[in-house]
Amino acid sequence: MRTFINHLASICSILGIATAGTASLGTLSANPLPPFLTNNPLPNGFPWGSCTANNTSPKNPPVTGTTRYYDFTVRRGTAAPDGFQKNVLLINDQFPGPTIEANWGDWIQVTLRNQITGPEEGTSLHWHGLLQKETPWYDGVPSVSQCPVAPGSTFTYRFRADVYGTTWYHSHYSAQYAGGLLGPLVIYGPSYIPYDYDLGPILLQDWFHLDYFALVEHAMSNITSLQSQASDNTLINGRMPYNCSSAVNGTSCSSNASYSKYRVKAGKTYRLRLINSGAGGIQYFSIDDHSLTVISNDFVYVEPYNTNFVTLGIGQRSDVLFTPKGGPNDTYWMRTLQSGLFCARARQPEGRAVILLDNAPEDTIPKTLAWPPPIDDRTCKNDPLSVTIPYYQIALPEPSVTYHLVINEIINATGHKLYTMNGSPFQADYSDPILRLANEKNISYPHDPQWNIIDFGTNTSIRVNVWNNFTAPHPMHLHGHDMYMLHEGPGQWDGTTIINPQNPQRRDTQNLIPNGHMVFQFDADNPGAWPFHCHIAWHLSMVLSPLPPSLLSLMRYFLPCCSLTPPSIFSHPPKNPENIHLYFLARFKGLSVTFVERPADIPQPQIPGIMSQTCDAWDRYSSRNVVDQIDSGF
Repeated sequence: MRTFINHLASICSILGIATAGTASLGTLSANPLPPFLTNNPLPNGFPWGSCTANNTSPKNPPVTGTTRYYDFTVRRGTAAPDGFQKNVLLINDQFPGPTIEANWGDWIQVTLRNQITGPEEGTSLHWHGLLQKETPWYDGVPSVSQCPVAPGSTFTYRFRADVYGTTWYHSHYSAQYAGGLLGPLVIYGPSYIPYDYDLGPILLQDWFHLDYFALVEHAMSNITSLQSQASDNTLINGRMPYNCSSAVNGTSCSSNASYSKYRVKAGKTYRLRLINSGAGGIQYFSIDDHSLTVISNDFVYVEPYNTNFVTLGIGQRSDVLFTPKGGPNDTYWMRTLQSGLFCARARQPEGRAVILLDNAPEDTIPKTLAWPPPIDDRTCKNDPLSVTIPYYQIALPEPSVTYHLVINEIINATGHKLYTMNGSPFQADYSDPILRLANEKNISYPHDPQWNIIDFGTNTSIRVNVWNNFTAPHPMHLHGHDMYMLHEGPGQWDGTTIINPQNPQRRDTQNLIPNGHMVFQFDADNPGAWPFHCHIAWHLSMVLSPLPPSLLSLMRYFLPCCSLTPPSIFSHPPKNPENIHLYFLARFKGLSVTFVERPADIPQPQIPGIMSQTCDAWDRYSSRNVVDQIDSGF
């Protein structure tokens, strides 16, 4: 039935219901970004007044009194960003979606209208990396912070631009963002290093010619050849010509697709805001014959360092500077590469864009040579923690609890691949968001239905040691926080070594290497319910989350094939052991766990009425329609 409905959707799209418009990203008509938005008060000449990058914590936003308004309509359509026409999900009939801009401290208000039909689906939008300290219910995660926005319904998000730098927004409903529901988000803030121009967001993305739902079906299949999701192309800002001779007979493919293009001046310094907005592949970004200076990772300025390749796991961002060299008619290739045995699966692993110096003709094709590719050590690791040093220093506090997680992959009796954390996966319940139940002081929410919840109670700073007991990498993302990254490497952590404890790397997404560990810590300064998950769409679909120690023996009895022996869950007793609850879900789906943080401090009166209204609308929709939830729901 789903396949038949998709055929109808394709016919409707061809008839003109929606066709992706041309986004300005990556075109010569796109203007450089400004240092900040000026249609607002400018105390001391800046929207943030006297705040600077070194005298004010980037997590302490100013009060600007300004709100930025956006209106998004989501619906199905067709797009051919690489020449191959396919069914997609679009925001305002654009792919990528519109760029959101705000100054640090502004409020951002986005009205989301769900007009997805043929077939209908719920949806949501997540604002990747934003802390949501005042508004945890607007984090945009169905089953955790909200119910899905039902077909035909409208939902308005309102949240503060509480950190500054480069990020993106995307659907958090199933794997919809792999079908096109994503876009860049830029928050202007103080700068600590000079440059001449800001070329804006550069989205690096693996691109699949199959519909996103078919990709999820394949990932959830017990047929090994279908489980491996190989992308068809690699896009830079939604563009990269595809070799149509590789297209399947009967599909529509045009050889006239364009590259993204950028006009620059020799000797000037440019800021590039790199974003891995893909679904499955780690990206290695470079510019031929030019060194890049990294100035920011995720939302955190770092002491500048030079590199030929910038490594970006899914969801990670890096801001870099480069200074073009050469004559006025020279051209260079900008490249992003999906590379490495365990880091990506791609039929066309290299995406390219054109850099044109002053007078180079617009149709010039560069002839420059790529840097030698990164050595594949099969780790897919980020730059060393000893190199990525935050510009604004924050010392590491003592943890009040240390928690251990073990990631495994297993194959169950029916041949389905399952990712687990401490032996258990996660399954979304769209009708009962964890945050709403926690706010209602509903202590039964982990039991019925069964979700993967870790309630850290009143603990003040939580250290988490994650061991990846498998050969696949996982770009791990924590909502509502940036993480102090304390250590990472092969094998298990020695339990003591910390890199730069006086000022550890901070970021919201970190590549966890195969058969290795990552140790992070976060301050419990943001009461709410915050997912911690792998950002590979298929791993999240097949869910990864924790199991209570008391049930490990039961799991071993029913799954004797599987290794389910993690270290002790807590390496030292928590201050509030009565608040540490681990819960088990018996359905094997995706890779995610939710940290419940200081639930007693989630103020009930502040949760907007629209949250209950949205759940009521979803309940009405799901009571009349079968929700085709074949994966974890994330």
